[in-house]
Amino acid sequence: MISNRLIIGKVTAAHGIRGEVKVFPITDDARRFLKLKNAFFCDENANNEVPCEVASSRIDRGNVLLKFKDYPDRTAAETLKGKFLSVDRENAVALKKNSFFISDMKDLEVIDDTHNSLGHVKEVMDTGAQHIVVIKRDGKKDLLVPFVKQIFYDVQIEQGFMKCSLPAGLYELYDV
Repeated sequence: MISNRLIIGKVTAAHGIRGEVKVFPITDDARRFLKLKNAFFCDENANNEVPCEVASSRIDRGNVLLKFKDYPDRTAAETLKGKFLSVDRENAVALKKNSFFISDMKDLEVIDDTHNSLGHVKEVMDTGAQHIVVIKRDGKKDLLVPFVKQIFYDVQIEQGFMKCSLPAGLYELYDV
């Protein structure tokens, strides 16, 4: 199911005494925060939303630092620790043709050429080097598969599935 909002970051700590917070970006380009004006504080599932307005933004030594209107000092900023930031889908960065947001992969059915339906995407983890698709399987251990084009060759967000061709032995590894 495609959500109307996309999570773009998580507040990790207050920064300084003037109400700024450090934000861990959950996006490919941290510079997108420099243009951010309106967002929502929410939980990890983009629920319990509270609108917020960005007063200023900057990147300092790799950290995204945001100051929100109505959060004037460190004490107020500390209450934001652990909250996620989301934006309306129409305010998200524009995607290239044939691209999609990783968050839209959640709950897609995963169909393998050899083993048919493997289950549904539980989450997609970013390991730094690549993304790992965690596939929830009924009554079995979750299956972890690298998200690379050689394995996942067809992703159909609107149709609710993605096709893959698992490397030899990977499926059997999880069925021990």
